[in-house]
Amino acid sequence: MTSTQKFTVLSVTAFGLFIPNGMFFYYLFVQFQSPMDVMNDLLALAFIIDAFMATGLLAWYFARNPLGKHSWKLFVALSLLGGLGFSIPFFYYLNKR
Repeated sequence: MTSTQKFTVLSVTAFGLFIPNGMFFYYLFVQFQSPMDVMNDLLALAFIIDAFMATGLLAWYFARNPLGKHSWKLFVALSLLGGLGFSIPFFYYLNKR
């Protein structure tokens, strides 16, 4: 991986960790009232279902076609920690460096 590619992947990783997750934590700590607020928001439920489906499909793919020495289990852990915008580029970076 060239230094330009490394910088690009790590920049996308940082953006995915801080921007979408920053918005999530802001909502969680400032505006969140109850779990029913999320359950009544069909758009939020659609995104949650979509994210879990994408994570499951990508984990299955990485289990069948490993990128490197790190397994799909790390990918799932990264996805739960920081979302797909963080986990996909960081998992790629870890396996290709």
